[in-house]
Amino acid sequence: MPYEKIKNEKLHQMKAFIEGKIYNKIASLEVEAWVTKEPARFSERNKGTYLQLSAGDKWGELWDCAWFRFAGRVPNQAKGEKIVLLIDVNGELCLVDHNGTPMQGLTNVNSEFELALGKPGKRVVEIAEKASGMEEIELWADAGCNDLFGHFRSGTLKEADIAICNEEIHNLYYDVEVLLELTEQLEEDSVRRARILQSLYDVSLLLVNWSDESVRKAREILAIPLQKQNGDVDLTISAVGHAHIDLAWLWPIRETIRKGARTFSTVLRNMEKYPNYIFGASQPQLYQWMKEYYPELYGQIKQRITEGRWEVQGGMWVEPDSNVPSGESLIRQVLHGKKFFEVEFGKEVRTLWVPDIFGYSASLPQILKQSDIDFVMTQKLSWSEYNDHPHHTFYWEGIDGSKVLTHLPPEDTYNSPAAPRSIKKIEREYYDKNISEHSLMLFGIGDGGGGPGEEHLERLEREKNLLGLSPVVQEPAIRFFEKLESSSDKYKTWTGELYLEKHQGTLTTQARNKKYNRTIEKALRELEFAATLTMVKGIKEYPATELDSIWKEVMLYQFHDILPGSSISRVYDESLARYQKIQEKVENLIDEHYQALNQYLHLSGLTLFNSLPWPRREWIMSKGKWRKVTIPSMGYIALHDNSDPEFIPEYIELKAEETLLENDLITITFNQDGTIRSIYDKENERETIANNCSANKLAIYHDHGDAWDFPTDYKSIKQMSPILENVQCDVNGPIASVTHFYQYGNSTIKQSVVMTLGSRQIDFKTKVNWNESNKMLRTSFPLSLRSDHVHCDIQFGYLNRPTHKNTQWDFAKDEICAHHWIDMSESNYGVALLNDCKYGHRAEGNELDINLLRSPNSPDPQADRAVHEFVYSFYPHKGDFIISEVYKKGYELNIPVRKVEEIDTDNTKKVKLDSFIQLNGGSVMIETIKKAEMDDDIILRLYETSGSHTSTEIKLNFAIQDVVETNLLEEPKQFITLDGPVSFTPFEIKTFKIKPKK
Repeated sequence: MPYEKIKNEKLHQMKAFIEGKIYNKIASLEVEAWVTKEPARFSERNKGTYLQLSAGDKWGELWDCAWFRFAGRVPNQAKGEKIVLLIDVNGELCLVDHNGTPMQGLTNVNSEFELALGKPGKRVVEIAEKASGMEEIELWADAGCNDLFGHFRSGTLKEADIAICNEEIHNLYYDVEVLLELTEQLEEDSVRRARILQSLYDVSLLLVNWSDESVRKAREILAIPLQKQNGDVDLTISAVGHAHIDLAWLWPIRETIRKGARTFSTVLRNMEKYPNYIFGASQPQLYQWMKEYYPELYGQIKQRITEGRWEVQGGMWVEPDSNVPSGESLIRQVLHGKKFFEVEFGKEVRTLWVPDIFGYSASLPQILKQSDIDFVMTQKLSWSEYNDHPHHTFYWEGIDGSKVLTHLPPEDTYNSPAAPRSIKKIEREYYDKNISEHSLMLFGIGDGGGGPGEEHLERLEREKNLLGLSPVVQEPAIRFFEKLESSSDKYKTWTGELYLEKHQGTLTTQARNKKYNRTIEKALRELEFAATLTMVKGIKEYPATELDSIWKEVMLYQFHDILPGSSISRVYDESLARYQKIQEKVENLIDEHYQALNQYLHLSGLTLFNSLPWPRREWIMSKGKWRKVTIPSMGYIALHDNSDPEFIPEYIELKAEETLLENDLITITFNQDGTIRSIYDKENERETIANNCSANKLAIYHDHGDAWDFPTDYKSIKQMSPILENVQCDVNGPIASVTHFYQYGNSTIKQSVVMTLGSRQIDFKTKVNWNESNKMLRTSFPLSLRSDHVHCDIQFGYLNRPTHKNTQWDFAKDEICAHHWIDMSESNYGVALLNDCKYGHRAEGNELDINLLRSPNSPDPQADRAVHEFVYSFYPHKGDFIISEVYKKGYELNIPVRKVEEIDTDNTKKVKLDSFIQLNGGSVMIETIKKAEMDDDIILRLYETSGSHTSTEIKLNFAIQDVVETNLLEEPKQFITLDGPVSFTPFEIKTFKIKPKK
């Protein structure tokens, strides 16, 4: 064996021996526990099942909770020594003071974690720097029988001991660890490496009898290489302590609250020991929980924030998924997130902090810039499967042209061990080191929480300016970004979405959560519209408190491991139950406000309310009669029994047969298996389905993936089809339908193909009782069209994506995100697929495809084995998607007309209709109308939909005092007038704050 290898092995053995000498156990603690199934308050700590425990005794099953009492006495022999406790209950533990306030978090040493990034376990509790001997010890601790990542680790007590800590050996260990790892990062023939190795070897020869004198001399030897510093440097690394805490994932939300207490109390204790330590944490929701559940701990956090030692990060309420939430949801995330930090701590946050989300919407840059957020921090793009993102520091440009400075920590982790290997990796792999002198390092244990331990902080104390490594400074992330900005003229720009080439399954998994999210987002829009009208009219008080509470809970469930579908069963059991309650509450409030408005306007008969900013033509059934009604823009119409004849349709023949469905504009021909052979546009004399192809082919694929990912080659394996068992045909007034009943395995599918008189839109109203495992249900439409790109609806605009796989970048975008619609158009004709709750799509060649359902087994073995109801629609149109205003069809499918029924006793009444708000001209959408956050003014938010310069006139039917254009935080920019056209640039969002006249 070469001498060099012998020496290296000897040095690693020495490091292990030193570590084993740090603590000397001198007595065991008495351990009692009171076990419960759910967390108990400190005041009820001894009401569970009582246990007396010794090392090796079992105390719980997965997700059990317990209050532990540790008691003992420091032996007299330890007088004058530093005393610690070594505690590991094979779970997560939070020590509390005599009032029940969290003091310190402990984590089982064998918690699942990528050990290359550090040691997740925390087992040491400091008791006395110099013991007087015979001190009484009594500590209470709140425990969870799960490791950092929700896994069960035997549920047994591992250790609970009193020990002496040899501080000199403790320090020697980190001296050796940092220097030994540094040698492994330096070039083999470097002088620096040789001299450090010799110093370490000399120490190994010295440490024979382990006397205090030999340890002191060893530290003196190592002090020489540790004190050597750099000269001029080309790169400085900004280090900030971090504990990325998933608000739910492999554990329920209730456990996250306790994870927050454990993590944050540990941070506070370490700040007392390490004066250079700077820590940061995002997510106001987490701080709100601390305020609610642990007020004393929250007060300590506040003090550290005031001192500047603790940085509040991230301008959103949670770290949300950015693919699935609506644009307004993303705005509310910022609005409530920034407001919380401003009100609670007096801090303005300028950074979006999303280290772990699954892709980044191209609408985000504008939302951020209009919310005074200038910087973005993430690292998830390093997970992409096929292509490396070409920059770590760059400007990210959105669909409207807004830009934000973005940094991806080159270490490609938010769990840095802060070791020499971390620094060297940053030096090696920082793509933009040729133009940037600054990089960010996030150190600590994350995902399941825990945060930095002593090992991270001890290393950093030795790495401030250690020769052979770029210097590291502990400082807030915002200071790093401000320094980064100083070289901004040199950075490249990335335009469009930041697509993650992984986790495409999250666009579909847990479909019921996604449907609830979409439905509630639209219902909240409706409620805010109705409540604003009743407020302006002086009819009813605006439900600001209820809306604030509802929005914050909806935003919580938009967290990037809840809404994407990547959490355990319990998370969805709980969120689905809450979603149902939220939806019921919102619907009741909508009814209350429309009823109040109805009574105020003295409307009777059937009143229809339209919250969209264009007139809607709808078929309405009222008192046994079908009527085609035009409902004014953002207004209403009240119908009576004697309504004018123009509202009574003159029927023409509709056809609904097993192989044929037809109205005045479209003819559909079915195959014997229920698939579609032809969709013929009679008005435009155009066949929309490709020759010799079947459309709406419900296909079932093998999907042995998990919640995040399905196999990329799923199309290569023979697909399966449900068996058509029955067909029902029906014509009801202006509506014709053919309903297919399918069977597959243990699942059933009922799908009604519905056409309406005068409409080209074909609705596929679908109910699936899905009981399959490791399967994926999709539908596809091969079109008689040719286009090299497809248009995808996203928040506040659309994206063009390729329909070919010319490059590796194109190939990687197999599953793509779209909201209300996806469209393929030639210059004079096109087809859109609309939907009411789906997000995963594929567009390849001439085929459009929607991912309808998945049923992976991990991490939720029951994912989506349930009844699902959803609608998707086929909409052929003359002209391209802009000329045909496809966006309006998408909104109409997702936002129903609202009905208020009153008894009509006066047959002489005329039809009554009016519009509250109108837009004249321009491709502009009113996304939101609501009460302002800080007063009773009205917020009106609009955006340009087509990617064009345009203008529109805004007509209000109530008197106004003045109008101020604001940013998304509702802060004034300039006074304007609505007397003339309002101009928009492509995809521009505009927000107006309107003061009504009293």
